[in-house]
Amino acid sequence: MNSHTLDTSPAARQTAGLDTASTWWLTTLDRLERTTGADPAIRVLQRGIRSLPLGRMRDLLRGRPLGHPVHPVLVQVPIGCWLSASVLDVVPGAMQASTTLTAVGLAGAAPAAVAGWVDWADLPPEQARVGLAHAVSNVAAVVCYAASLTARLRGRSAKGRLWSVGGLTAVAISGALGGHVAYRQAVGAHATT
Repeated sequence: MNSHTLDTSPAARQTAGLDTASTWWLTTLDRLERTTGADPAIRVLQRGIRSLPLGRMRDLLRGRPLGHPVHPVLVQVPIGCWLSASVLDVVPGAMQASTTLTAVGLAGAAPAAVAGWVDWADLPPEQARVGLAHAVSNVAAVVCYAASLTARLRGRSAKGRLWSVGGLTAVAISGALGGHVAYRQAVGAHATT
């Protein structure tokens, strides 16, 4: 008699769904890491960023005084503001606060991006490929939030909220990509020590 039976409970179906999504995501990241089509552009961008005359600012942007990269610290401002704005979007009478948080998030995106690009310029090819996708997703988020802010300031709050949903989706994808880059970097550092 077969002791294995197919578990069709809701929890088992949910776990199977998460396993399928996880497998798809990791397969996609693996393909992205191995896709070399953008490598010539990546090399040019990396060389260009490394050649910028940043002096001691480069060490600050890389987080050397802290002993770890500063980019993950700086991204907390836009992510926190935009997530908070989304929460306040469903609170009656909080539209002005959502608008303010959207604007502060946009202002905070610039220093986070600069620090991210400086870090990215020194990444090996596999991580640089995923990092470029991370940057593209961040650009999509900034575009969505800029459109959201514009709509909000023009009194089109529903349109502003819709743009925010698109922006938050791009931020989530970007965060997953950035987390993958950071994890690969950490794993690589441990492998060489």
